[in-house]
Amino acid sequence: MADEVVLLDYWLSPYGMRLRIALALKGIEYEFKEENLSNKSPLLLQSNPVHKKIPVLIHSGKPICESVALQYIDEVWNDKAPLFPSDPYVRSQAKFWLDFVDKKIYDIGRKIWTTKGEEVEAATKEFIDCIKLLEAELGDKPFYGGETLGFVDVALVPIYSWFYVYEKFGNFSVERECPKLFACVKRCFEKESVSKSLPDQDKVYSLVMEIRTKLGIE
Repeated sequence: MADEVVLLDYWLSPYGMRLRIALALKGIEYEFKEENLSNKSPLLLQSNPVHKKIPVLIHSGKPICESVALQYIDEVWNDKAPLFPSDPYVRSQAKFWLDFVDKKIYDIGRKIWTTKGEEVEAATKEFIDCIKLLEAELGDKPFYGGETLGFVDVALVPIYSWFYVYEKFGNFSVERECPKLFACVKRCFEKESVSKSLPDQDKVYSLVMEIRTKLGIE
């Protein structure tokens, strides 16, 4: 098919969740192919031979790998639900905060549930400091994109599926620490294109517990 869209992904990947949300917002039909990360498919290895990672968007037979795929989706299907700001300066700021989320939020969040004792406390403090910076950038806007979902919203909202895990092992409340950010993420989740693209918090927690057991973390 000339305009066939395929997404190579794994259900828990926050980076894949972004693409699922963006495709849903724009009403793009696609084939979802779940990858086994311990036994990656020949299609994935062929499509992303450099990093061999998901997600990979395949559009008309051409692979677009990992972080650049979100921008690709917005540029190719730009007639509905535009995500990137048109203003160059505002767009540069959105990219800055995307980079912040990618380099800080999920890596620090992982430390909260894969470490013990003082390491957990340090990771939790660092995580709270980071989301407070994000909340300050949000200000009083309903979304990072202003009145509608934008690029940063789509990049950040997969964190909602992880809130319970972070709160459980970090012993804190996202809503109490950052009420405006929490409200923004909840506002995003109320949109069907978002809620149907994200896994249930309990499902994420169950898998985390399995991983902790395998890692020998009590």
